Amino acid sequence: MLPVVALIGRPNVGKSTLFNRLTRSRDALVADLPGLTRDRQYGRGRVGPIPYILVDTGGFEPDSRSGVTALMARQTRQALVEADRLLFLVDARDGLTPHDQDIATELRRLGDKTLLVVNKAEGMPTDNVAAEFHALGLGEPWVISSAHGDGVGDMIEAALEPFTDAEPDPVSSDDAGFAEPAQAPSANQAASVGSDDARVPDGEAGSEPEDKEPRAVRIAVVGRPNAGKSTLINALIGEERLVAFDMPGTTRDAVTVPFERNGRSYELVDTAGVRRRSRVSDAIEKFSVIKALQAIEASHVCVLLLDAREGIAEQDTRLAGYVLEAGRALVVAVNKWDLLDSGERDWFKQTLERRFHFLSFARFLYVSALHGQGLSAVMRAADDAWKAATRQLSTPKLTRTLHEAVTRQQPPRSGGVRPKLRYAHQGGRNPPVVVVHGSALDRVPESYRRYLEGVFRREYGLDGTPLRIELRSGTNPYAKAGRRR
Repeated sequence: MLPVVALIGRPNVGKSTLFNRLTRSRDALVADLPGLTRDRQYGRGRVGPIPYILVDTGGFEPDSRSGVTALMARQTRQALVEADRLLFLVDARDGLTPHDQDIATELRRLGDKTLLVVNKAEGMPTDNVAAEFHALGLGEPWVISSAHGDGVGDMIEAALEPFTDAEPDPVSSDDAGFAEPAQAPSANQAASVGSDDARVPDGEAGSEPEDKEPRAVRIAVVGRPNAGKSTLINALIGEERLVAFDMPGTTRDAVTVPFERNGRSYELVDTAGVRRRSRVSDAIEKFSVIKALQAIEASHVCVLLLDAREGIAEQDTRLAGYVLEAGRALVVAVNKWDLLDSGERDWFKQTLERRFHFLSFARFLYVSALHGQGLSAVMRAADDAWKAATRQLSTPKLTRTLHEAVTRQQPPRSGGVRPKLRYAHQGGRNPPVVVVHGSALDRVPESYRRYLEGVFRREYGLDGTPLRIELRSGTNPYAKAGRRR
């Protein structure tokens, strides 16, 4: 089992900055604002041959009894239980505070697995900085600067010294001594289920290479604020892994949660709610929206979560359009369905069909994340969409289907010329790309392109994923010679 190291401390002491440095990533959202991190964020680091799991936590408020801070404190306490080593961060520039003392009191009950780390000490005398923190009774403080990297390597080596007898990881380490960018497997030290990037091209923009299968299917849950994204993921994994609170904007970062279902590995990505651009004025919310859009790009499947009580807003259709443009497989789930009566449900379905007419390929589900209704159907639909998005299509079958489609309905003439469609082959996956070759294909109207898309989709069961049709006209090798004569 990999050792688990958790970062603990009050808000704004630099935990997320240290997390990013140790994991060599930008997974944790960082800004000079207290309380930015709310959920547990997992990553992977390395000291020499020793890999370890790193956990970033929200600002710890031990005495919180209600509200978001109480839920954050519960998340932090869960990290305390999971961790083999605790890095308790304090702020050198703020000095010792009563809040630090309250946290230290709770950490002392956990024995000697805590390492006291004095952060933000760049340009300050080490001995003077460390002096006052001896009063916390947690041993010799380690003075570092997570922003500049001062003392970070020695500190993490000391933290992992009890685990140096562990069997080395077969992957060779780099010269830096710490950090390997990889997603942490899970809160309970389950086997690693990292995944490959879904966006590596194979010659077709936005398509998945045909010989590359991820070890874990990455599913991004997206939607407007307060649609129930965190509640949905908590219900799927069966534990309170994410802070879920009845307040828009509770989730600020994109948090990846690995889990297994029916022997298959998944990574569920909880994202911040995306509002209309004109309503996004806070700098932190802007970064949160960017992280959410990046999560869509990096996913294999997107679950667009709608709020049945709030109806369908323009921002929902914009998000759906962004997923479609990114070429991601898609499942649309309407949450809080149990709160509507029969008349409201009929009206919602009619509105849904009208507003999302361009998502005819997607599956629409009606769920209640709070009560766990319809969640198995969401995962089955995500599996089916991913299989469709990565389906292998043979050239002979595609060409045969193309000829049958042209026989049933030929493309219309344009300027006295009728386009000729000769053969088709697969140009990429995730999303599937069908490349059609022929002559005068630049004259094929959009309506006929949609006709071909429907034919291929029905023939090969490509439900749940966008399908792209590329028309490529061949050049006449004798055209220039004829002009010379």
